[in-house]
Amino acid sequence: MKVVAVISPKGGVGKTTVTANLAASLARLGPRISILDLDPQNALRLHFGMAHDDASGIAQQDTMDGSWKDVLFESAYGVDFLPYGSVDEAQRAVFEQEIKNNPKWLAQHLASLGLPDTSVVLIDTPPGPSIYLQQVLDVANYALVVLKPDAASYSTIPSIESLIDYYCADRKGFLGYCYLLNQMDAAKQLSRDVFGMLRSSLGKRFIPVTIHKDEAVSEALACQTPVSYYSQHCSATHDMQELTAWLQTNFRLVD
Repeated sequence: MKVVAVISPKGGVGKTTVTANLAASLARLGPRISILDLDPQNALRLHFGMAHDDASGIAQQDTMDGSWKDVLFESAYGVDFLPYGSVDEAQRAVFEQEIKNNPKWLAQHLASLGLPDTSVVLIDTPPGPSIYLQQVLDVANYALVVLKPDAASYSTIPSIESLIDYYCADRKGFLGYCYLLNQMDAAKQLSRDVFGMLRSSLGKRFIPVTIHKDEAVSEALACQTPVSYYSQHCSATHDMQELTAWLQTNFRLVD
């Protein structure tokens, strides 16, 4: 099993949208892809047609000692997904305390799913430091850091690198991380400047493929559909295909 942590140092960069659309794009290479939502916003499910009023998810299963297999949903796009679930603050506090009490909580639950060795699992995380990120970086083989082309994202790079180094530097199973620029608007000078600074400062860790700002992405979400199925010829779909090819070449996610 190959595990990819999709992370960001700050909110509002489109991390969840990238996770969903990348999963759908990877699934086109053949194997089913699994995605896990560890963000309490519980938004990943909406990209794959799950009903808004369905409260099912891992947070509820954990507090009731249930199995994650019972909330593993199959989408129509070759992607199986585990939603976070809808819980109140009291339930979330209990859930997070359980996670804090068991450093191997995530590793054990992933093993319980019995996924094939060829499986690829993408995990969406809350922005910035969290108990969820700590667990994910303990099992991830790769980390994909999502940024926006703005000064705020650029300024947070040292903090996310510090977190990755702290949790992953001495772990043999961790094979590397890279940065993805999302919502790129080439018409704006600031976007072009940030792109240039990132490419210069990050070197090989900067993915040369960027995901351009595209209204089709928001429209696809409104239809609860991955963008590549909503609009096959839009710029975002093309960008996702290029990103998938880059990851396959550099990380060999799909055998």
